[in-house]
Amino acid sequence: MLDKSRGLSVDCVAYDLEDSVTPSKKSEARSTVRRFLESRPSGIKETAVRINAIPTGFAQDDLTEVLKAPNVDAIVVPKVNSPSDLQFVTDVIRNTLPERHTENPATTSGPPIRLLALIESAKALTDLSAICKASPYLSGLIFAAEDFALDLSLTRTPSLTEFLYARSAIATACRAHDLPSTIDLVCTSYTGAEGQKRLQDECRGGKGLGFNGKQCIHPSQVEVVQKAFAPSKDELQWAVRITIANQKADQQGRGAWTLDGQMIDAPVVGKAKSIVSKAQACNMDVVSLKQQWKDQQPH
Repeated sequence: MLDKSRGLSVDCVAYDLEDSVTPSKKSEARSTVRRFLESRPSGIKETAVRINAIPTGFAQDDLTEVLKAPNVDAIVVPKVNSPSDLQFVTDVIRNTLPERHTENPATTSGPPIRLLALIESAKALTDLSAICKASPYLSGLIFAAEDFALDLSLTRTPSLTEFLYARSAIATACRAHDLPSTIDLVCTSYTGAEGQKRLQDECRGGKGLGFNGKQCIHPSQVEVVQKAFAPSKDELQWAVRITIANQKADQQGRGAWTLDGQMIDAPVVGKAKSIVSKAQACNMDVVSLKQQWKDQQPH
């Protein structure tokens, strides 16, 4: 499975030391992942390792071993119930890799290890603000629906309405604390036409709640998720037209103007700029669209 991941073209792959590894195999798994990450898979933008939860007693050994690998970009911390869980991991990585976690950015030997926190319980949900402020290296939250359902004795349904409050709270907390990654729940159905449709529906719903990514548990899910969370062609064209016209409106001293009969003001322009930025990150052809609409005028 590790070798198969080298062929993926994705934003992030998280190599799991938690649920997929039995206690008797933890030590072997740590060493295997550490050796694997001696080299960097070319198609993966961010390589992460999901360690064991802090209370298990395995987390310290997980971190000690995997942080030896030069190509670990992020640590996924499961079952984050309080700020202290992230503070523990932060202290360990600062002590293990001080050269990457100094107070002065000018003296660092590389980017700091980023943290991603799995939100899996009612306790975590009620303490989101403190969790979001617990570490300067926290870069996002991930909603772990199955464990959350277990904690609250919920039954997962295709509509996902039982998770609406939790998902909204997580997405809102990420935005409030300027965390770049807001990762939605796993879609457990992925085979056949019905599974693909459910995945598409979940992506659409998550994007509508403010999530900007989704966990995948099978390579067949990747293309659907990438397409769903990338701007559509129509969205990108709209955004490019807005940004071009806004530059001209600025030169004319106009704070509000219209395009296609709709009023355009600062929030709309901000959204358009965000879409263009995301499209560039997705390697979409923004340059050609800008050339096509270079003469767009504000009205």
